[in-house]
Amino acid sequence: MDARLNYFATPTAGKAVRSFMATGRAIKELPLPAETQELVALRVSQINGCAVCVDMHTKEAAAAGETSVRLNLVAVWREATVFTEAERAALEFAEQGTRVADAAGGVDDEVWAAAAKHYDEDQLTALVVLVSFMNAVNRLNVISRQPAGDYVVGQFG
Repeated sequence: MDARLNYFATPTAGKAVRSFMATGRAIKELPLPAETQELVALRVSQINGCAVCVDMHTKEAAAAGETSVRLNLVAVWREATVFTEAERAALEFAEQGTRVADAAGGVDDEVWAAAAKHYDEDQLTALVVLVSFMNAVNRLNVISRQPAGDYVVGQFG
């Protein structure tokens, strides 16, 4: 599959994508555990069918020490016993935040409260920003049909 756009080939695309990449690096510094960030990014990308982001976040998580069992079970996390209660709350939050058109109201009060049991206000803010960011990046990649498989860990800094 060939990409419809090369985001690094034109000044307009390059400027926009560099801004997104800088935002992504800033999000990694927010006070949400790195493991949770990768699991959430992976789940959002799975839902949106963003192959390049699934490729990237699977490889980044594995390089950071995440097990293949947990990575393989993210898509079916509800039935898996390998995630903490905090991670499960974050994954549910990510799903509802991603399926806003389907959920009509976005993240419901029960899911917000479950996340708030495990994460403080700064971490909840980070979760909201991460889910929103991943949805935007997924759309950039899906719309332009960015291919997957060639990502190298640390490629985007």
